Amino acid sequence: MGVTTFVEPSGTAAALLLLGRGSDAASERGVDCPGDLPAPSDPNLVERARAAKAKLGERVFVLGHHYQRDEVIQFADVTGDSFKLARDAAARPDAEFIVFCGVHFMAESADILTTDAQRVILPDLAAGCSMADMAGIAQVESAWDTLEEIGAAGSTVPVTYMNSTAAIKGFVGRHDGVVCTSSNAKRALDWAFERGQRVLFLPDQHLGRNTAVLELGLTADECVLYDPHKPGGGLTAQQLGEAKMILWRGHCSVHGRFTKSCVDEVRMRVPGVNVLVHPECRYDVVTAADYVGSTEYIIRTIEAAPAGSSWAVGTELNLVRRLANAHPDKEITFLDRTVCYCSTMNRIDLPHLVWSLEELVAGRVVNQITVDPDTARYARAALDRMLALPAR
Repeated sequence: MGVTTFVEPSGTAAALLLLGRGSDAASERGVDCPGDLPAPSDPNLVERARAAKAKLGERVFVLGHHYQRDEVIQFADVTGDSFKLARDAAARPDAEFIVFCGVHFMAESADILTTDAQRVILPDLAAGCSMADMAGIAQVESAWDTLEEIGAAGSTVPVTYMNSTAAIKGFVGRHDGVVCTSSNAKRALDWAFERGQRVLFLPDQHLGRNTAVLELGLTADECVLYDPHKPGGGLTAQQLGEAKMILWRGHCSVHGRFTKSCVDEVRMRVPGVNVLVHPECRYDVVTAADYVGSTEYIIRTIEAAPAGSSWAVGTELNLVRRLANAHPDKEITFLDRTVCYCSTMNRIDLPHLVWSLEELVAGRVVNQITVDPDTARYARAALDRMLALPAR
């Protein structure tokens, strides 16, 4: 079988921003590094990162999320999705510094699960998550107040996706709810419905809807969409009271851009293609796909696929490109024909990684992520409930 060349999606005017090499003062938090950030053009960046990591030795443990760029992932001690990486960090209690090459909520989870003696570092504090930011703690508390006013809070169990802030995980923990991942969302919802009449699902409407309708068998009418920018979420008391799933109006900016037309177009362009997507995609995309699953599921599916098979993958572009390079005996293409990086994940670049490692070598702890003890305690309770979910 010949080698397949991965074709990069076409660029857009926002390409530099998406790659983390530009900035938008109107929409991004300004973050200044307390020191000199190496220039991206520095030809010695790789060697500097290698040298700093070697000097730190066992004191540092570098985590690399699957969506991270290759120039950074090469220095990761372990790779994985957000929860796997947080657990990997917790399994290394002797590592003084956890350098998390991911986004803010992931570093928060690592801080929650690691010991007080460990310090979690996020190389660029601007590496946030648009989905997590779509569910602010004040908004969620206001939604809960609405449920209490109509007498529905006592029969509602909150469930939050891992891709949420520590404050939201803490809220869910305080209200006897549970955290879920894209791999165990069905088990988390089964657990929740054993304890209440309805679920408040945060913050990803698509994962919630896809799991409830396609895996639990709920109808679309039993799911309502709560818009935090409208009074009462834009819903009546009757709609809230009768709903089985109250879906928060949030979504992943990467997976949310895939459309049914992307699936139709790739099927016309690549005969016999298998369409493989993440459950954060829209409902019509998921129902049009051949395979649906978490990031780890996507990786395993491609690894197990026969040589010569064709795949269109609907997830973040860095991962799809890495899969294509690792499996040249298969035709792997990106589901969308235009660029689709996780813009905030790509804020973590080689200059920021070098800077954070060299600062640690110099004895300066920068960009430490800490979660206050009260929030961490309740968030840990919600995470522990997830870990205690029954096996499939």
